[in-house]
Amino acid sequence: MSAAGSSLSPAGEPLVLAIYGPTASGKSDVAEAVASRIPAEIVSADAMQAYRGLPILTNQSPARLVGIWPLDHDGSVGEYERLAHEAVDEALAAARTPIVVGGTGLYLRAALAELDLPAPPEPGTRERWETLYDQDAAHAHLVLAERDCAAAARVHPNDRRRVVRALELTELGRSLRPSRDRLWATETRHPTIVFGLDVPKELLDARIEQRTAAMFERGVEEEVRRALLRPISSTAASIHGLRAIAELPRDAAFESLAQSTRKYAAYQRKWMRRIPGIVSLRADRPTDEVADEILEVARARQRLPARRAG
Repeated sequence: MSAAGSSLSPAGEPLVLAIYGPTASGKSDVAEAVASRIPAEIVSADAMQAYRGLPILTNQSPARLVGIWPLDHDGSVGEYERLAHEAVDEALAAARTPIVVGGTGLYLRAALAELDLPAPPEPGTRERWETLYDQDAAHAHLVLAERDCAAAARVHPNDRRRVVRALELTELGRSLRPSRDRLWATETRHPTIVFGLDVPKELLDARIEQRTAAMFERGVEEEVRRALLRPISSTAASIHGLRAIAELPRDAAFESLAQSTRKYAAYQRKWMRRIPGIVSLRADRPTDEVADEILEVARARQRLPARRAG
């Protein structure tokens, strides 16, 4: 995870690097290439990679906060935020550069900043609202509209997870619609540079197709079958492709997974454009070139000399 080399923080405040981009943009490979050049610690900001038991389906790579939760655990942003802050601070204390990498935008932000998150609901609250939704989704959305019309306007009635979460928040006197756009405020816990990996859509779609094929070749169907022999939380059950692979014939499951991944990548590309101050990098080139440019930008920001050869 780390290698000898010149640090990014011998002078001035320690620096945190973050790498974001759509799935199949090469984030993990770039992060590992950067970490091979400087003393560093890679910290995952991927909601689905936090679960263990599905390494093929979630495309896991070595990093902190990968595979930390069992599949029956209902992970939350708040829980992840605490663990990510610990990982980043421990890396800095050890004179390593934290490299926060992932495709879950909210998790990336949670790792880098202090989010104003509400307290967890009382035990049984979520189950009660889930029961209401499962009995009549339209009625549950109507209840949300009565309690928080602004949140109801933002959430589609068919979005079970977000409708339930919004109803939970109403009991805490909070709203799914923040009072201000805190998520995209520029403050971070430590000086941070966020890099966005930009890949042309046609190339990204081709990579997604190749990755999907590789998953099936590596045995993702058997992996899913074994995983579903055990209890699984509603959060883990939302992992892309899980249900399709479990329930559909192979060809249909392949196409369903590829299509859902392309849609998710399009969503990630939109999310990336909303991150203030992001440094966009072309990622349709060798990984080493991208890693070198990240370090050049980081050293320029800190006014540090370039790495010596040899």
